[in-house]
Formats: sequence, structure tokens, C-alpha cells
Amino acid sequence: MKHCAILTMDCLDDFEAYDHLFEQPLHDLGWKTQLVSWKKENVNWDDFDVVLIRTPWDYQEDAARFLQVLSDIESSTAILENNIEIVRWNINKKYLQELQQKQVTIVPTIWQESFNFKNVASYFTKFNTEQIVIKPCVSANADNTFWLTKANVSAHKEQLELAFSERDFMAQPFMESVINEGEFSCFYFDGIYSHSILKTPKENDFRVQEEFGSRLQLVEPEAKLKAQADHAIKQLSSTPMYARVDFVRHGNEFAMMEAELIEPSLYFNMDENSAPLFAKVFVERMQREHQLN
Repeated sequence: MKHCAILTMDCLDDFEAYDHLFEQPLHDLGWKTQLVSWKKENVNWDDFDVVLIRTPWDYQEDAARFLQVLSDIESSTAILENNIEIVRWNINKKYLQELQQKQVTIVPTIWQESFNFKNVASYFTKFNTEQIVIKPCVSANADNTFWLTKANVSAHKEQLELAFSERDFMAQPFMESVINEGEFSCFYFDGIYSHSILKTPKENDFRVQEEFGSRLQLVEPEAKLKAQADHAIKQLSSTPMYARVDFVRHGNEFAMMEAELIEPSLYFNMDENSAPLFAKVFVERMQREHQLN
């Protein structure tokens, strides 16, 4: 049996995780899995054939330490998926600028290295909108994401200054389609399309993570959405083992919110074929890796 470490966090009690759904398909193909927290000390990564990054959903609290752990894994005999080059590129949302240069439509964005509350008013003007979203360039789980209106922005001054005093951030117009329709997620395993879901926030919220009460449904993507997602995947410098690309409807197009290449939930619970496909593709990819090495 081959041995795969599933990189996770110390406690998943407050999260919805579905990676257990690919354990049996992987086992049937000759692989056993073991959950290992990224914070665990003195792990001998050489004991594993592969380390699969899956649910370290608190890494943003100490991104430098997280990257050091990944570097340690890369230095071992284990294969890291996704690899550290992809993670380093994807960990800061400025990667969206690069994708935009490759004709991937993204949500209009202002990028800032430092925060000055006096500049916030100009963001509303720039986007000609009454509502904006400000979030860190390095974040996960909607942490420190602010949904602001012209009417309430002053009330958030102290929180904003605290959140962005020492980090870069991005400002975007609030996308009404997130509320009215939801956010689409398309999933790819080793470049192979798997499935798509639509995540719609609960009433009076904008966060699409199911931990915040959003509604999820399996959908067949419109041709235009599928084409945008396919194009985005092809623009990546290398093909990741797993990828989730998130889009919202923007006029007559679909605009990318994020390309999740580090620790996206893959929602195996939403499509019964997705976990077996993931296991099959994973094993085939590892066989190719072995042949190359």
C-alpha cells in the first residue's frame, strides 16, 4: 500500500470537510490515507509517498510558518500536491492580476499596499457603486472581509485600520449577483473537469462558505461559464492536482472571484462521481510522477 498524508489542521470541528469520501476509492486503488495537522511537530515526511494539502484552513494565521512546513515536505522524499510553487503563487490574491493579463475576466479590483481610511471614499467613486468589499490579499474563510456601504463605512473605521495596518489588501465593487444568484465553483482534477456547484448566501449575508449558512446546489455550468473556467485552468503555469475556480455573473460575462489552488473544499458530497474520479486521477498522476523520477 502506498501512504498519503492528508494535510489538515488541529481541529475541524467548526468546518465542513468531505475528504473522507475519497478514502475508500483511494484504498481500493492501493493507497492508505492519514490525517496530519500542518502544525504537528517532528513529522518525518519521508514516511509518506505523497502529502496532499487539503484542509489547513487556519494557515493564513501564520502563512510564513505554513510555507516553511511545505518547504520541509518538498525537501523530503514525499511528493507535495499541490506543489509549493503553485502555493506560493496562489497564496496572495495578486495572482489575479497575472490571470487578467491572460484574458481571464476578473472582478474589477483596486490593489493597495497600505491602508488609509481617507482613500476609502474614492473606491466607491472609482466603481460608481454604493457598496464595496475590502479584503486582505492573503486570506481564507472570508477572514477580515468587509462588506461596506457609503452609509456604514465610517462605523468600520477602527476595524479596517486594525485589520489592514500591516497587510496589503484589495477593494472591489460588491457584486449584487452574489446575493441574487450566488457564486459558481468549477472543479478540476489534474486538469480534468469534474463538477460545478452554485453557492448562494443566506439572507442578509454575502459569504458563500457553507459554514456561514449558504445554500449549495449541483449545477450544469452554462457554456460561457465552462469556457471561462477551462480557459483559466489552461493559463496556470503548471497543471495542479486539484483546482477550484470561482466565478460570479458580471453583466453578460462571468468574472473570476478566485482560483483556489491551496486548500479548497472540493465538495465531494455534491457529486457522487467526484471522489472516485479524484482517486483515479490522483493515482494515475502519481504513477506518472514515479516514472519521471
